[in-house]
Amino acid sequence: MCSPVTKASSLCLELAPFGRELPFPIEAPGCPADLSSKPLGLKMNQNIAERTSGALPLSQSRNETDRESANRPGKQWQKYHPPAEAAEILAQCKGLTIASTTDELIDLACGGPGSTQFEVSYEITGKGKITEATVFRARNGVVANYPEPYMRRRDPDCMVIGDGLPTDKESYKTRFGTEFSPLREQTFAWLKEQQLIMFGFIAGGAGVGMDALVLAPANAGFFALGLAMLQGIIPYDMIPAGFLPRAIIYVAPVFRHTHFQGRQVVVHNRRDSLHELFSYNLYPGPSAKKGIYGVLLGLGEREGWVTNHCSTVQVVTPYDNVVTIMHEGASGGGKSEMLEQAHREPDGRLLLGENIVTGEKRYLEIPRSCGLHAVTDDMALCHPSFQEGQGKLTLTDAENAWFVRVNHIEHYGTDVHLERLTAEPPVPLLFLNIDAAPQSRALIWEHIEDAPAKRCPNPRVIIPRRVFPNVVEGAVSVDIRSFGVRTPPCSKEKPSYGILGLLHILPPALAWLWRLVSPRGHANPSIIDSEGMTSEGVGSYWPFATGRRVDQANLLLRQFAENRRMRHVVCPNQHIGVWRVGFMPQWIAREYMARRGAAKFRPDQLRPARCPLLGHTLHQLQVEGRMVARWFLQVDTQPEVGEEAYDRGALILQEFFFRCLADFRAPDLDPLGKQIVTCCLDGGRLEDYEQLIPGL
Repeated sequence: MCSPVTKASSLCLELAPFGRELPFPIEAPGCPADLSSKPLGLKMNQNIAERTSGALPLSQSRNETDRESANRPGKQWQKYHPPAEAAEILAQCKGLTIASTTDELIDLACGGPGSTQFEVSYEITGKGKITEATVFRARNGVVANYPEPYMRRRDPDCMVIGDGLPTDKESYKTRFGTEFSPLREQTFAWLKEQQLIMFGFIAGGAGVGMDALVLAPANAGFFALGLAMLQGIIPYDMIPAGFLPRAIIYVAPVFRHTHFQGRQVVVHNRRDSLHELFSYNLYPGPSAKKGIYGVLLGLGEREGWVTNHCSTVQVVTPYDNVVTIMHEGASGGGKSEMLEQAHREPDGRLLLGENIVTGEKRYLEIPRSCGLHAVTDDMALCHPSFQEGQGKLTLTDAENAWFVRVNHIEHYGTDVHLERLTAEPPVPLLFLNIDAAPQSRALIWEHIEDAPAKRCPNPRVIIPRRVFPNVVEGAVSVDIRSFGVRTPPCSKEKPSYGILGLLHILPPALAWLWRLVSPRGHANPSIIDSEGMTSEGVGSYWPFATGRRVDQANLLLRQFAENRRMRHVVCPNQHIGVWRVGFMPQWIAREYMARRGAAKFRPDQLRPARCPLLGHTLHQLQVEGRMVARWFLQVDTQPEVGEEAYDRGALILQEFFFRCLADFRAPDLDPLGKQIVTCCLDGGRLEDYEQLIPGL
């Protein structure tokens, strides 16, 4: 451990009142109306749900900045009923800003109402001044950049558990050699010496989530802004009498330098009726987004439901048929891309792929794409109150805004819809890792560089879901459950697991296994570690969960066993054999599956994949009369790959499954789950999986 932290430089601002009103989506889509019989997570928000019936205007109360004004009548932190430790901090801190709107947080992030740029820095004993981020006010929002390339994406090992409750995750004591409680007290002591921001929100949305608070240094306004955009912010005047926090985020970035050698660390400390989250860094991915995800997973684990890691889209065909696709996968698995239209060439064609050996390019012509109505981008609440018992999983969005990665947008015109929306948004956005100047227009293809001529692989923009055209409000039922995998090239010279064809049809039991192993895959842009084939863990949300693998595995299995009227598919991205394909496979699969609708496959249309873990492959695929070449469907038919290299790749995939599934040979695993895992470890055939959970 390093020496104790010193007082950091901080900021206290007097903000002018705002005259503009914006809609405030306090109630999550699909929130049940009758909460009288719901568990604790629902009852605690009954007060709010009863008071709301849709959009509410934002409060225009003046934002206070010092202890006296924050505590004056009408602006009292006691209204939030903070836990005892937080109340002590709020009573003793050097100043307090109680935020009510994102507009207030925008000004705070930029250094004040008239300021266009701000530096987030801290004085650290023995290290001097350390700049965590620079923040600019742009014409279309706020731009925040980190001087350290390491801070520009999530460290997959950032989470540790500070409590003694059941968990399969690494504890704070195991990693750092001491109990967490001393650092917890030091964190509280440091916060008492700062100017702070505080606001309330509902993690997961009213009715199905939990009341929550955040306490952060006032000079980290951009971080608070990101949290408020992602999770929502309740205006001070809208805080109900029954508001009772069951989750709280403490933000203390200086400890990254004094205790953790500059690494990202987020500590989850689960207590009776309170989930504490300590964010020791200012990248919002591990805490403001995934940290709250962990809070929701913990709530679902206690109550018997899951917040799935997926995007969801309603696809409207040219014939007005509507098909709902739920797309899961590890970071970089194509969740956000599933909400995008396929990227077209200047002449309107789709570049299906480029052969990295011969340089040959193959195109596909689809005159008219399906319409897309986005439902979720990354987190979907699958609460029991939504389920209708019709054999299809029903879900709704868990977020107020979407944390969109734009690394694939390298040039103007790549995705004109997203480019237009972010360049001229109806409300200000928050850009991360985007190269922009004060008062300029932030453009999503202008990525900052980690090194000269090396683009940052994780540029992001936070976009409120309500500004997306045709976004779907409320709960939807899923027709197709898809899983995305980033695959490397596969060839005779260098066999790999890049043997997935454009589209594979899976039986439900095999689809569940894919969620258990959740391959992180090739060249992952979202996280630090991307070498080799590694697992993101159960549900692909395991990096954010705080409990036990087997409990999450059982909850997911229940989804598959109880909802058998969905079709299950797996799609690769980046490569199919020796063909570089980007995200085109899932876009083509989306067009094809939506046009098929509920039609069943005839026996002659499917072939068992050469690798049983890949289920069925298509004998042929045709969209709008255009055929896709067979080698995009069955990789072993590619002359640069062949059967021998394919089989070696299949062995790599099989060994990966065996290695990952060893974590689930637990006595608490559901008996059906044990059968499915045993089937795989015994080298099960496709028909064996089909018998374990019959599907479509």
